[in-house]
Amino acid sequence: MYGSREIKAYAQVSLESQLAGATPHQLISMLFDGAHNALVRAQIYFANGEVAKRGEMISKAINIIDNGLRAALDHDRGKEIAGQLEMLYEYMSRTLLECNLRNEPEKLAHIDELLMNLASTWKEIDPQHRRLPHG
Repeated sequence: MYGSREIKAYAQVSLESQLAGATPHQLISMLFDGAHNALVRAQIYFANGEVAKRGEMISKAINIIDNGLRAALDHDRGKEIAGQLEMLYEYMSRTLLECNLRNEPEKLAHIDELLMNLASTWKEIDPQHRRLPHG
């Protein structure tokens, strides 16, 4: 059958295909999903006492927040909203770092909830999201 190398290669091709066909809006949604996935895995590693893997997943989430979501903010077009999101993303990254350093797993759930609320709102404003007429 297939080994882990083949499975990883397939997953990489699948991801590259998704990225190539994604709209800018969908790319941001994928960042939210990636950060959420990393935080869920970090919670599992917290529960299992796997400190190194926990740190790796928290670092991954911080990287997605800082170098993906935060870097994508358009302050010229977004004005006040972009500024508020900038502060929120900075808070999330700082809180995740403190959570890992101080061994406070409950903060993971808080940050994940904030991210998922933003992701839900982001999906609602998708320009390709077709709403049925009321009435």
